[in-house]
Amino acid sequence: MEIAGRVAQANGRLKAANTGVTIEVKGNRFVLRATLPPKPGSKSQRPYQQRIFLSYHANPAGLKLAEQEARKVGALLDCKQFDWQPYVKNDVQQTLTVADWVEKFERDYFTRRERNPQSETTWKDDYLKVFKRLGQDQALTVELLTQAIAATSPDTRNRKRFVFVCTKLAEFAGLESDFANLRGRYNPKQVQPRDLPSDEVITAQRDRIPNSLWKRAYGLIATYGIRPHEVFKSSFERFPVLTVHDGTKTGYRLVYPYYPEWSEDWDLVGELPKVSGKNNSSIGNRVTHAFARYDLSFVPYDLRHCWAVRTIRFGLPDTLAARQMGHSVAVHTEIYHAWITADEQERIYQMLMARGDRPKPPMM
Repeated sequence: MEIAGRVAQANGRLKAANTGVTIEVKGNRFVLRATLPPKPGSKSQRPYQQRIFLSYHANPAGLKLAEQEARKVGALLDCKQFDWQPYVKNDVQQTLTVADWVEKFERDYFTRRERNPQSETTWKDDYLKVFKRLGQDQALTVELLTQAIAATSPDTRNRKRFVFVCTKLAEFAGLESDFANLRGRYNPKQVQPRDLPSDEVITAQRDRIPNSLWKRAYGLIATYGIRPHEVFKSSFERFPVLTVHDGTKTGYRLVYPYYPEWSEDWDLVGELPKVSGKNNSSIGNRVTHAFARYDLSFVPYDLRHCWAVRTIRFGLPDTLAARQMGHSVAVHTEIYHAWITADEQERIYQMLMARGDRPKPPMM
């Protein structure tokens, strides 16, 4: 039986005995979690959920010792004789540096998810960029994490990322922390909309691309709103519906053309440019470089954003548009609905009013 199953059984026994203590695995060691009195020097006055780091390795022998320790802690709590001193004194985790903790966190991170180009990109972009801003040879403390967060600009996406990642690392290390007050008021809706090209400009810019393979790649992004790297991880299994395969940021999905005429007229079925890259991000950068090489007046993601706004004009429900784009409905409505210009609203209004089946006022 795997260690996770053994831990679940042990926690079942502890729950049945009403110990109030749970066993967890952090890195390759066991940890106890319970409602404990504040540590010496803590600003807290009341007991709260905390962790006790044990020196026992995450194996069956260590689990037996961890369960014994959990029962001991539960009994001490019941008779109000629990003392932090033995655990703080023997807490081997206190001697670890930031680099040590990051290494342990990375092992745990990829224990819980497959290590592939997609997860590697998430690790490097969302976690490692934050970890590199911490003093690698310093001891991991709440003060160190607070300073790293405070060094970022308030109310920004970067500040939000730092709070999220530092909170995860602090929880993993069993540190008493709360960075919620530093998070700020960042919201994707507050981001200024891009100056998106019109569909007429998109058509004209396509005609400027001399390379037929890159012209096809351009057409796929414009017609289907896919991410740049997804051009090379999609196919037409039932034209004109495009199939985006697993291995992309959000996995398998079906995408429909908006406009369908582009899928017919732009010769989108066929050979694509030869690109290579170690992950989705590097492949996407090849597309960005191609746009710059052909001196296009916008970047690939602008075509994706135009597709999203265009589906609103077509009347595609947000749930379907979000599914085809590979993100949540919340992201879709918060970002793209905020990007509808006054001219676009007027155009959509006139289109809706011209419908023969639109609601009519009651007759007097």
